[in-house]
Amino acid sequence: MAQSISKNKRIVIIGAGFAGLRIARSLNNTDYDVFLVDRHNYHEFQPLMYQVATARLEPSSISFPLRKIFQYTKNVKIHIAEVQRVDTDKKIVHTSVGNLDYDRLIIALGCTTNFFGNSRIQSHSFPMKSVPNAMALRNRILKTFEDTIEAPAHELQALLNFVIVGGGPTGVELAGAMSEMKMHILPKDYPGVDFSRFTIYLLEGSPNTLNAMSEPSRIKSRQYLEELGVIVRTGTVVEDYDGETVTLKGGETIAARNVIWAAGVIGNRIEGIPAATVLKGNRLKTNRFGEVEGLDGVYAIGDISWMATPKYPNGHPQLANVALAQAGNLARNFKRELKGLPGLEFEYHNKGSMATVGKRKAVVDLPNFHFQGVFAWLTWMFVHLMLILSVKNKLFIFLNWMMSYFANDSTLRLMLKPDTDS
Repeated sequence: MAQSISKNKRIVIIGAGFAGLRIARSLNNTDYDVFLVDRHNYHEFQPLMYQVATARLEPSSISFPLRKIFQYTKNVKIHIAEVQRVDTDKKIVHTSVGNLDYDRLIIALGCTTNFFGNSRIQSHSFPMKSVPNAMALRNRILKTFEDTIEAPAHELQALLNFVIVGGGPTGVELAGAMSEMKMHILPKDYPGVDFSRFTIYLLEGSPNTLNAMSEPSRIKSRQYLEELGVIVRTGTVVEDYDGETVTLKGGETIAARNVIWAAGVIGNRIEGIPAATVLKGNRLKTNRFGEVEGLDGVYAIGDISWMATPKYPNGHPQLANVALAQAGNLARNFKRELKGLPGLEFEYHNKGSMATVGKRKAVVDLPNFHFQGVFAWLTWMFVHLMLILSVKNKLFIFLNWMMSYFANDSTLRLMLKPDTDS
């Protein structure tokens, strides 16, 4: 690493996602003044966001108040603010509630939805990158089903067509959850509606669903989806959506009132970072220690970081495991420097990846083998429960899952919107 840090230096962390929260917790009660800056006062557990959108979990189950997490710390301070820009020469972070000087700046802003420059798609489709996004989608899904009761015959099919764009884990898991709603929940809630016409499309531009996973997982995930009645279209690119009609490359169209966009991510931009350090996807180029190229005392970790290593010459995959590992390594190096020890280069050891498609249907890739089915589904549940921060939230989620498993139902189908009359 470039230079040592003496005691009581100020570290400012921008972003309380997996990477930002991990390093703040790792530096808890150390000899650093740590400032964690985020526009929300909570950490979001994104892997389960699709379950909020499909009314399986409440948002509080996957959201954790930052001040609660750091209740007993002496050196980590929380700033709820929008970061407006950074001055890397003067080492100042300008925020909506004031400025913060720093000795070290850690950018852990993560990613946002990538609409590939198409403003019409952005205006009319629903992203899935935050708890407010998930709540807006949940309200829209439930409102759509209410609308089907009185919808004119010529509008009904467009209402009952849901198009999910993107066949990665988010798209696959959401498609599976909505299919199970179609089979087990909607006929009971709306006995007068013919839900055989409820059609879920999953559109993916690459040749496979879960294209980043192993071939057995790709094949099995598609098989599971099709068994659930999802229309899977790979090698299919969406060119436009006007709120009524999805237009595919080649001219084919699908009438749909609801499009969910899970087709890609792009790094969150931050003003003040030189363009020369920003690579494809708005990722910041770093060395093996996480230092942003050409900037003194500035680091990038997590999804926004682009770090080349012999194993990953084109940068690391944008996964929670990578973010947690990078944050852990950087925190370890900060502690080592306090002891006068040299920093350690980051090396990612792949722990595997997984996705669930529905009840007793999941795929798991571990470094040396792959498996699917019931055991994969149980593994997926166990791993995600262990990653949840609080014991209370683990318990609530587990109970919700168990009740949903045995009853094939959920009691959380509430449309919660701001009261515009108040």
